[in-house]
Amino acid sequence: MFTIRRATHADIDGIAHVHVDTWRTAYAGIMPEDKLSNLSYERSAKQWEQNLKSTQSYTSVADHNKVVGFVSCGPERNQVSQYDCEIYALYVLATYQGRGIGRQLVVSAARELQDRGFETMLIWVLEDNTSARRFYERLGGELIKERLYYAIGDVRLAEVGYGYSLDQLLTMSTTRSHDS
Repeated sequence: MFTIRRATHADIDGIAHVHVDTWRTAYAGIMPEDKLSNLSYERSAKQWEQNLKSTQSYTSVADHNKVVGFVSCGPERNQVSQYDCEIYALYVLATYQGRGIGRQLVVSAARELQDRGFETMLIWVLEDNTSARRFYERLGGELIKERLYYAIGDVRLAEVGYGYSLDQLLTMSTTRSHDS
């Protein structure tokens, strides 16, 4: 059994481990190998220490006697029309995927964002990350026309966005939880 709860300072190392480990598994063959092998738990922890201090963003974790996943969200950052908030990061350790944790993290973020007055949410994903794209499509995400590019040295990786109405996402999650 796992619980979804707001992240605290005590979760920083766990979030950093999930962040690094999931990048290494999810982006193998997509991102340059040297980028993935140079990831550091310590650098990631410093980044998350700063992120958790932000009053603009919200981070929650999936806890199963340790952090096994997390979501971070807040106001939309790229001035994409029609969307006022976004999920910045959503990661679940590979050994815990397929258990509904990702869906529950998205719902947790959507509730928090709606409570803050947001209405429409965007999630960016690397175009070549087909498993994540299928997940976002199963959640009812609508592929948007805008694209972003993530630069790693000389390599530019395309990102595609999926858009959601928070009302529809939360209604769908309530319906599915009653159906299962």
